[in-house]
Amino acid sequence: MKHLTFILLFTAISFAGIAQNKDAILGKWINSSAEAHVDITKKGEKYFGKIVWLKDPRDEKGNVKTDIKNPDERLRKQPILGLEILKNFVFEDGKWTDGKIYDPKSGKTYSCNMTMKGKDILNMRGYVGISLIGRSETWKRVK
Repeated sequence: MKHLTFILLFTAISFAGIAQNKDAILGKWINSSAEAHVDITKKGEKYFGKIVWLKDPRDEKGNVKTDIKNPDERLRKQPILGLEILKNFVFEDGKWTDGKIYDPKSGKTYSCNMTMKGKDILNMRGYVGISLIGRSETWKRVK
């Protein structure tokens, strides 16, 4: 019984240590479709992420892919590569919350929360309104 208690306590402490490292999210991540790498950085106390690699940076005509679905017409010519898609996340209670994620495929922006599972798995939850109504993705750290 003492052995089991020790294991449970050690496991809880290990997970708490991972969850409490607010900068653990920093670095490059590959999205679930393996089409893009996003570099997550910190500005002040907030976290942001921009696309730094695309599997296919050019369209079928050989042109650089641009943000053609952006609802703001003035931004439709900006390249997808280098586009900031994660904005204003804050670390709170072991997760990154209150941020926004932009989907260049649809031109839509969603509220988003992020949590880490271990040091190399990032769970994303994008939603409109409440978190229960949304979509989840799992990103992996780029090695």
